[in-house]
Amino acid sequence: MATDIVAQLADCLAKTGVEEGELSYKGQGRKLDTAQSVEEIVKEIQDFQGLQALRLEGNTVGVEAAQAIAKALETKNEFKCCYWSDMFTGRLRSEIPPALNSLGDALLTAGARLTVLDLSDNAFGPDGVKAIEKLLKSSACHTLQELRLNNCGMGIGGGKILAASLIECHKKSSAEGAPLSLKLFIAGRNRLENDGATALAQAFQLMGSLEEVHMPQNGINHAGVTALATAMQHNADLRVLNLNDNTFTKKGAIAMAQALKHLRNIQVINFGDCLVRSEGAMAIAETVSDGLPILKELNLSFGEITEEAAVALARAVKGKAQLEKLDLNGNSLGEQGCQAVKDVMSDMNMGDFLGSLSDDEGEPEDDDEEEEDDEEEDEDEEEVDEEEVEEEEEEDEEEEEEEESTANKVSTPPSTPRPPDVSSFLSFPSPDKLLKLGAKRALLIEQHVDVADAMKTAEAFLKISSVYKEENEDVKNAVLDSIDAILKKAFAAPSFQGYSFVSSLLVLLGLIKSEDKVKPVLVVPGHLQALEHIVRQDYFPKESVAVLEAFMSRNNKALDTCGNAKNSLQSTLQRVRSES
Repeated sequence: MATDIVAQLADCLAKTGVEEGELSYKGQGRKLDTAQSVEEIVKEIQDFQGLQALRLEGNTVGVEAAQAIAKALETKNEFKCCYWSDMFTGRLRSEIPPALNSLGDALLTAGARLTVLDLSDNAFGPDGVKAIEKLLKSSACHTLQELRLNNCGMGIGGGKILAASLIECHKKSSAEGAPLSLKLFIAGRNRLENDGATALAQAFQLMGSLEEVHMPQNGINHAGVTALATAMQHNADLRVLNLNDNTFTKKGAIAMAQALKHLRNIQVINFGDCLVRSEGAMAIAETVSDGLPILKELNLSFGEITEEAAVALARAVKGKAQLEKLDLNGNSLGEQGCQAVKDVMSDMNMGDFLGSLSDDEGEPEDDDEEEEDDEEEDEDEEEVDEEEVEEEEEEDEEEEEEEESTANKVSTPPSTPRPPDVSSFLSFPSPDKLLKLGAKRALLIEQHVDVADAMKTAEAFLKISSVYKEENEDVKNAVLDSIDAILKKAFAAPSFQGYSFVSSLLVLLGLIKSEDKVKPVLVVPGHLQALEHIVRQDYFPKESVAVLEAFMSRNNKALDTCGNAKNSLQSTLQRVRSES
């Protein structure tokens, strides 16, 4: 009798787990194809009062089985946690979206308020992300704290859909007075690349609530890393940042070093196998030395770091009372460099915290190798820049020839005032000065603005648009032609960061605070009217529309004097987003 009771108790614990409100079938390897195959699970879900979590990891669930489970979940209004990783093994890719749709719709019907959504290790690709898009945008996810999507094959497209869904969720939840405050985000091994990472960076910056971010092995290089670095600055409570096995190079590492200066709560930094190189490592060392008081782990392994930078990193952790590990394995220190790092750590009585250096690559054969690699990294950008410069020089020469020809034919009286130049207009903008720049004003302004710099481009946009007048057709057209010219050129450049441009614009408009204490402009209706124009243009990235919409929907004193223009812009942003 006692044996039977123990057996029943063991069986119960195996199914339910030890967490209160949790029903678990974790790791049971069941092949659940039909409604009949899940009859037992369905009954247990139905009978479980106060169900808060369901674990289906390590089983394989078909469409019909998922629909039956979903039906049982429709009455579970206390439901919070979906532990649904690795539950489509052996399934056709086409089976996964309808299964996810059924489960998601059931949670909406139940009025669930999720805190955990774990769909890791389900290789569902972009179609799988589309299948959970409705769920992510819904009120069920307004309370989401953990989103785990590791190894799902999302790709760039899936990353963009995910980012847009999170932005939409944040907007809707903010309107209800309780903004989405995601704390944990995991999306390793998803081939997000630069575009996917940049799209997600917009969502991260908007939320500003992240405590852990894990995005290893995503094919992200310095452009995407820089976007993520900018976003991380706005997540002051960030404790863990894992970007292992992406490609920072010097540019990305320096950008991330700057971001880390704002993250005093950071405890774990994993930039292993990220090719940070020596210059990037030196920048990170400076940040570590000057701040990061509760740092526990710093991983800069396999990054082509040489002796000088490695020693700087070792010295930088001095005084870090909570340090548990410094990992510099697999770099290019050489035997002497390895010993130098060990000596520095030993002298600080921190030798036990230094990881193994057994896989060191030895001193680099060519001191110039790192510099040459960096030059290769920028080769495409430089080629584009050179072509643009050559075109501009040719255009300048043509203009000079035309001016000389005109000067030979017509003598200008000495008393005629010199027409204003572009510098004069941009320093002190006025409608009159813009019109007097003549028919080639757009080209002249385009050549004058450094469109490789997102902040300078945003500043130029606001200066030009400040003279916009809806009632004056000539001024209106001159403004729109000019901003189209500089923004088309900017967004067409491979090195231009559209995300950084939007961020700079929001800072200058006073809609978000700048860490660099950038002084906002005095917002006038022309700024918003011009912004309404550019969001409708093909060159403007559609993924940035939702970001602008979210910020424009907030109550902000900076926009108080632009009521009609603000309302019109909001309507246009909503329409553009719905059409995209």
